[in-house]
This record gives sequence, structure tokens and C-alpha cells, in this order.
Amino acid sequence: MGRVAVLGSLNMDLVVQTKELPLAGQTVVGDRLHTLPGGKGANQAVAAARLGAEVRMVGRVGSDAHGEELIRGLVEDGVEVSAVTRDSEEPSGAALIVVAAGGQNMITLAPGANGRVGEEEVEALVRGLARGDVVVLQLEVPLQAVLSAAERARRAGARVLLNAAPSTPLAGQPPPPTDLLVVNEAEAAELAGEPVSDLAGAERAARRLAASGGAVVVTMGAAGAVLWDSEKATRVPARAVDAVDATAAGDAFVGALAMALAAGWNITDAVGLGTAAGAAAASRLGARSSLPRSADLDRLFGLDLHATRGPQP
Repeated sequence: MGRVAVLGSLNMDLVVQTKELPLAGQTVVGDRLHTLPGGKGANQAVAAARLGAEVRMVGRVGSDAHGEELIRGLVEDGVEVSAVTRDSEEPSGAALIVVAAGGQNMITLAPGANGRVGEEEVEALVRGLARGDVVVLQLEVPLQAVLSAAERARRAGARVLLNAAPSTPLAGQPPPPTDLLVVNEAEAAELAGEPVSDLAGAERAARRLAASGGAVVVTMGAAGAVLWDSEKATRVPARAVDAVDATAAGDAFVGALAMALAAGWNITDAVGLGTAAGAAAASRLGARSSLPRSADLDRLFGLDLHATRGPQP
């Protein structure tokens, strides 16, 4: 079984729940403020670890109370953190999150120390990589570091999964060569340059994005996901749940997908596990707190993560 190495962001999430999302210039009243550890990179690392992967996190936090709490949270979930740097010049990253009834959300990021991730972190990432390992990247840290990490990790024989979120840093240019690109419908539309409103549109976007090499997954929330691999589209259905908060659904998907690929699952089964993990996360409030464990997937969907070729419903 390979390991999972994540280069990405660590943020403190400042979350308020409301009945509906505010419009521009509008003030709405929500519940009390929740301060929760998050960041796409850290959440994806925890998501993979909770499902049984051996995970190493690479990134930066500030030399502040939030930074200590972010590192402590990773350790509590069994993530190896020796390559998480404490930055003395920038504070820890933060995310302002408003969550409406039904799970829709709005997020604004203050990158802080995440904005100083560079070659030092890339070097720490590739050190010790082995064939069969899975490297997970996102775009909440500087693009140049992500591009360098993708190239060097592939050269080291690892499998590279890029979650192009947020997609804006790559807008107007082809995605870098990776083994697997994961985007949601909005990100697929921005990168492919065409609207994505249904599964057929997701297939067209995935095919276009695959021109850069590697497989592509477009996640579509309750509609499931589309996998484009080996010149063929596969539609992977979603798992039905009562959605409460979709904040970490994408991170749960990516973490589960990385765990499954590192464990040797075929890519279609791995995407299926990702949709189950994303649905499980959406059924609970919070980002980190909603990320499922193996027992949650068994209880909700009857999935056996120890099956040889992937989950058996």
C-alpha cells in the first residue's frame, strides 16, 4: 500500500450559519461564530487518514495560537506533520465561511502563511516519495509551488492528484500534466471555457481538460461525478443523503479518492468511494468535523473498505 503526501493549505475556519446566503450589500443574522481547523490541504489529509491511509502533510502555518491548533488537529487524526513549517512573518491562514440552510456556502480566504509555500516545501514533499505513493495538490498555495511539486513528484514515480480548487490561478491556461485532475462543475466550466450544468456538459468539459494528459473527474454534487479516463466517460452516481453543509464535501471526496488510489483500487471504484465520502460529509455540519471514518461509510452506505477491489455495497 502506498502513502499519501499532501502539499497544501492549513486555515482556521471562521463559520457562521444563516437561513440564507447574503446578497451583495446585505446583512443577515446568523448563529454564533464557530472557530474550526480547516484548509483544503489539511482537510484532504485528514479525510485520507480517517479512512486508513498513511498521510504526511506539507505546508505552512503562522507562529501563533491558530497555527498550534492547526498542527495539533492534524496530529490527533494521525497525520505526520514534521514538514509543516511555522512561519514567523505571516499569520496562519483563515477562511470566512457562511453556511445556509440546505448546505450552500460562501467562502473568502485570507492566505497568510499559505502564501509563502515554495521550494522549501516542495523539497520536503518529494523527499522520501516512492513509486505507488499518491501526492495530493490544490490551488490555495502559490501556483509555482504546485507546478513544481507536480513535476518533481511525477519524476519521483509518485501518482499526482491535482484538485484545481480554487480554479482561478489556472484560468486561461491548460492544466499542468498530472495523473488525475479533480474539479467541481464551476471549476470545470472556468478551466474548460464552457458551461457545465448537467452530466453531459461535465463529460464534454472532462474530455477537453483531459487533453493535458491524465484522467479527469468532474464532481456534480447530488448528480454524482463524471470520470474521463482512457478516452471513455463513466458516470458515477451520488449517494443519497439529507445535505446539511457541503463545505468539506469536496475535500472528503479528494481524500477518499487519494486513499483508495494509494491502496491500489481501480480508478472507477476509487471515484465511487469519493462520492460516498463527499455525501457523508455533506450530511453533517462543519468542515473537519464532518469528514467521515470507515465506520461512517459502513453505517450510512454499507461500504466495506477492506474489500480487495474496492467497496462492495
